[in-house]
Amino acid sequence: MSTILVTGASGFVGSYAVPSLLAAGHRVVALVRTPGSGQLVLERLPDADRRNVELRTGDVTRPGSLPEAMTGVDGVVHLAAIPRDRNHGEELRMVNTEGTRAVVVAMRDAGVDRLVHLGAMGVADDPALHYASSKARAEAMVSASGLAWTTLKPSLQFGPGDGFFNIIADLARMSPGVIPVPGTGQSRFQPISVVDVATVIAKTFADPATIGQTVDLGGPRYWTYREITQEVLRATGKRRAILPMPVPFIRLVAGASEAVGLPFPVATDQLRQLKLDNIGPLGVIETRFGFAPRPMEGALGYLTQKKRDQTVRVLS
Repeated sequence: MSTILVTGASGFVGSYAVPSLLAAGHRVVALVRTPGSGQLVLERLPDADRRNVELRTGDVTRPGSLPEAMTGVDGVVHLAAIPRDRNHGEELRMVNTEGTRAVVVAMRDAGVDRLVHLGAMGVADDPALHYASSKARAEAMVSASGLAWTTLKPSLQFGPGDGFFNIIADLARMSPGVIPVPGTGQSRFQPISVVDVATVIAKTFADPATIGQTVDLGGPRYWTYREITQEVLRATGKRRAILPMPVPFIRLVAGASEAVGLPFPVATDQLRQLKLDNIGPLGVIETRFGFAPRPMEGALGYLTQKKRDQTVRVLS
């Protein structure tokens, strides 16, 4: 049994990765920022699993909180990250890039060598793309760390509690008969179940051949933005006309919302990110990890509930 520290343990991916690691026989140290987040981690687990989880308080944006968190651990799963901000990329840089730097430094100082880092598919170090740049720089930092690292780069992840698919479902609920898609709606993605990502995370620790490797993780087929929207509408039982809208127009509305602090489903930075396809080779999970990823068709039924009412269910 290894003891594995999980950053971002209370987040979307963490809520699936923690039980997956426990099922693989590991003990988990869950790094949380607040006692409330720690309670959330425990509430999601069966009673029998809770005895193998230790809560430690820390924050990747506060490097001084990390040395104590590293005590007695054999490896780290670094999941803590954010997808967007409203301060021109500064928070993305602090959490995604500098937070990763802090984890790497704390690991080296503590003599903890094994790191599984969750990157992102289709990112590039382009200063105009705040999220993509923050993640690409973090991935470069990990590969130059000198640690026994593996970087896993998933495409869009679906499952109860997700971000992207719930945003589209919320748009469908609010929309008066139409639902907009940016541009032509032909940007391509390779959606993958968060359950499969969690399974890969656990398998990665068991496979030393993954050390020093960067692995793209995607589902069994490519989807366009328009096709994803159609699938969300089918799952939620909504009848909406799909309306392509010029990206500059959507960017104008999103920018105005950001300027006055109003919520808007898509950030201007995320719109810029659409110029990059979010796809990788097919068949990677079967070849590298020995199982077939779940298809997205028919798997989005959880979207009939609002995000706050969705329950994490780790499927076998």
